[in-house]
Amino acid sequence: MRIHILGIGGTFMGGLALLARAAGYAVTGSDRGVYPPMSDQLRESGIAVTEGYEALPAPAPDLVVIGNALSRGNPAVEEVLNAGIPYVSGPQWLAEHVLRERFVIAIAGTHGKTTVTSLVAWILEQAGLEPGFLIGGVPQDFGVSARLTASRFFVVEADEYDTAFFDKRAKFVHYRPRAVVLNNLEYDHADIYPDLAAISRQFQHLLRTVPGNGLIVANGADAALADVIAAGAWTPVEYFGRPGGWEARLVSADGGAFAVSLNGHEIGAVQWSLAGRHNVANALAALAAARFAGVPAETALQALATFGGVKRRLEVSGSARGITVYDDFAHHPTAIAATLEALKARVAPHRVLAVLEPRSNTMRQGVHRKTLGPSLALADAAYIYAPPDIGWDVAAAVARPDHHAKVYASHEALIAGLVAEARPGDHILVMSNGGFAGLHGRLLAALKAATS
Repeated sequence: MRIHILGIGGTFMGGLALLARAAGYAVTGSDRGVYPPMSDQLRESGIAVTEGYEALPAPAPDLVVIGNALSRGNPAVEEVLNAGIPYVSGPQWLAEHVLRERFVIAIAGTHGKTTVTSLVAWILEQAGLEPGFLIGGVPQDFGVSARLTASRFFVVEADEYDTAFFDKRAKFVHYRPRAVVLNNLEYDHADIYPDLAAISRQFQHLLRTVPGNGLIVANGADAALADVIAAGAWTPVEYFGRPGGWEARLVSADGGAFAVSLNGHEIGAVQWSLAGRHNVANALAALAAARFAGVPAETALQALATFGGVKRRLEVSGSARGITVYDDFAHHPTAIAATLEALKARVAPHRVLAVLEPRSNTMRQGVHRKTLGPSLALADAAYIYAPPDIGWDVAAAVARPDHHAKVYASHEALIAGLVAEARPGDHILVMSNGGFAGLHGRLLAALKAATS
C-alpha cells in the first residue's frame, strides 16, 4: 500500500511516516520548509519528501494522510478531494493501524509532553519492555522520534491541537489510552481555542476515553487540571507534586539530584543530567506511569539516572570564545521562565543571555504579551526577534527596569548584537519552536569569526 503524507515535516506527521515505513507501507510525503531534526530522520529512513503542495506523486497514492496544518484551498488537498482519493487524519491513522490492541500510555499537557513521553519510553526500555513510541521530539537515547516494535506497550505524546480541517476534535481523543498523564494545563493554541475553558473541554473528552481499570496521573498542583478531573473521571487518579502522592525533595538546587517519595515514604533517589524543578516534576509523572505498566520503582529510578535528555530541550549547540550556546523549544512564558530558572541554577554565577523567537500562533497573536516580559526576568539580558508582521509592540511588552532587553527586526542584527555583547563565560539560551532561520549555527559561526 502506498501512503502519501501531507505535512510530513511536522514532528507528529514525520513520526507517523517512520511508523508507517516500519509497518511495511511505501511512504512518501510533501511539506514546505522541512528542517532538522525531522528532515534528517526522514532522509535516513529513505522517505522521499517533495517541497511544496503543487501536485501529488504519480501514480496516485492509495491513501493520503492529511496533517492539521493543511486546509481547504491547499492544492494537494483539493486534488485529493477532486480525485476521490481516500484520505484520513494522522491521529485516526495512528489509532487504527498502530494503537489498536496495545497498552497505550498517553502524555498530555501544555508543557513537558515531549520530555515525559521520552522518559516513560526510556524507563520501559530499560525494564526490557521494548515499547513503541511516537514523540514530538527526538530523545537522545533513541535517536528517533518514533519507533514501532512488537511490544504491546506504546507511549504517545498526546497533543490537544485539533486533528485536521475535517475533524476539529483534539488529536488525543483518538488514542484510547490505558493510562494518561495530565502534566499541566494553561491557555495555548489561540488560533483554534478561544479560551482555557475550550481546551479544558477537550481534556474532559480525553478522560472519558480512559477505562475504569486504567490510570490517570495528574499534576496535583495544577488548579485547571483539578477542575477537569472534578468535571468527571471514572478512572483511579494518582497525583504527583502534592502530599500523599508522588513527591520530590531537591538534593541539589538545580534539580540534578532529588529524592522521591510515594504516599509519604521515601523510595529512592536520583542523580541525572537534566536540570530544573519542572524536569523533576516530569520525572515524577513518568515514574507513576511506568509503575502502572509494571516497572518496579527501583528499575525506574535507575533508568532516570541514565536518561540522556531530548534534542532541543536545553541542548548544547556548541561553544566559541568560552561562550556556550543552547537550543531549547520553549515558546510559552511558563516554559521560558522554567527553562531560564533551570539554566541559571546550573551555571551560576555565570550570565545567561536569553534569545527568543515569538513564533507560535498564540505568541504571534499577542496573547502572552503581558506575561512575556516577566517570563524573561531571570535572564541577565534578553534579545528578541520581532518579525515585521507580528502585529503587536514586542519592545513595549518586554521593557522592564530590572533587566536588559533588546528587540531586533532581523536575524542579522540580533546576531551582531549578541556577538558584540557576549563575553567569555556567558551562556546563550536560544528559544524557539521552529528552526529560527538556523540562528544557532550562524551565531556560533559569528562568535568564532570574531576571534580571528
